[in-house]
Amino acid sequence: MSKANDYQILIEKSLKNYLPHGNFTEQTLIDSMEYSLMCGGKRIRPLLTLLFCELCGEDVNKALPYACAVEMIHTYSLIHDDMPCMDDDDYRRGKPSNHKVYGEDIATLSGDALQSLAFEIMLCDEAVEKISAQRAVKAAYTLAKYSGALGMVGGQVIDIEHENKNADIEILSEMDEKKTAALIKASCEMGCIIGGADKVRTEAATQYAHSIGIAFQIVDDILDVTATSEQLGKPVGSDSENNKSTYVSLLGIEKCRELVAKLTDDAINALSVFDADTKALSDLAIGLANRSN
Repeated sequence: MSKANDYQILIEKSLKNYLPHGNFTEQTLIDSMEYSLMCGGKRIRPLLTLLFCELCGEDVNKALPYACAVEMIHTYSLIHDDMPCMDDDDYRRGKPSNHKVYGEDIATLSGDALQSLAFEIMLCDEAVEKISAQRAVKAAYTLAKYSGALGMVGGQVIDIEHENKNADIEILSEMDEKKTAALIKASCEMGCIIGGADKVRTEAATQYAHSIGIAFQIVDDILDVTATSEQLGKPVGSDSENNKSTYVSLLGIEKCRELVAKLTDDAINALSVFDADTKALSDLAIGLANRSN
């Protein structure tokens, strides 16, 4: 079993443990949070946090709260994205979307609660004592910055405002930099913060994150027109139905594949500043570029 698989198992167990446990009056909310948080997924973002923490020479267990926090932020964004007022998708990862099971009101609130829980676990006494208050605050600030109005949420706004419009490549690049790559940057940078990396290594991690983040979105655009709903576990062709500009619509599939290959090479090259073994991160970049779902 690979290191990535070992860490993914650790992430699954930790996510489950960080959810509230007990008999609550608001149990429907807790069930809704668990439904989306524990319904699978690649766990790419938390994995990146652990891998960069380890690459910087620190114990990955110290990064677990922060790895789980970024996955909670990602999950809340997916819950909200699927709702009728946003992308209006009925399925996520092969299962009914949260709002189809729990209703739009509970789905909205479970996303809100996951966002709050992310910062709760990063800033609790146990997490802070493991890495120091300074690093804990810096990591939490980084996640807040990249997931907020000028990061992930802002990217979603750009996406919404350019439906039924012909967005150019500059707008598309800005949207994907914020909507997709920003949270991946947060994941990598938090790993570096917890690991005590210097500026040069942190900047290299940011470049790696940018490259795999944009490549990830381009592959998503390719799969939206080449894969089946069964492969992806969600509807395909939604970009075309919503008249959204994508890398595929602007550049064509072959050019997109060339761009993914270049970005993947850029990501791997960025890792050269690290002295430790970067194979796991290189393999991850290659795997994401060649994924089928």
